[in-house]
Amino acid sequence: MRYAPAAAALSLALALSASVGVASAREPAPRAVALLADGDAALRAGDAQGAVDAFEAALAVDPGYTPTLLRLAAAARASDLQGKAIRYYREALTREPGNVDALAGEGAALAEKGALAKAREKLAAVEKACGAKAPCVAAETLSAAIARGPIIRIQTAEAVLPAAQPAQSN
Repeated sequence: MRYAPAAAALSLALALSASVGVASAREPAPRAVALLADGDAALRAGDAQGAVDAFEAALAVDPGYTPTLLRLAAAARASDLQGKAIRYYREALTREPGNVDALAGEGAALAEKGALAKAREKLAAVEKACGAKAPCVAAETLSAAIARGPIIRIQTAEAVLPAAQPAQSN
């Protein structure tokens, strides 16, 4: 009899933790859905900054919806801000450690930055997470990003022109 209250509390804790693990993905707030659609449209149109603005507003409306972070990371990668994208992917992985899209996205951003060894580690984690699924799109996408290698930014002399020549004194 002495152990009954402790056993009841322990069984309640186990039941609650088990139900949280089986919970399905939740839907975002309706206003966030509209903002995410606006951001997706802006990203498709090539307006990365407009997409970031819409996604950040969606994150403010519904901060607990993890797919918003993945979209922010995609917009950051479109703006050639791989470091910022990696930060968003890692935050998504903190919330959902087994998120295959976040793992693959982080790996692709690492490959674009030139960290190919770390990107290959992410590829192994993605392949492990996919398991026996024959067509693992995330693994194929990451493998292609690794094969492309780092993004090389070429800057020409014409791109950086001085504003004005300083006056010569005699």
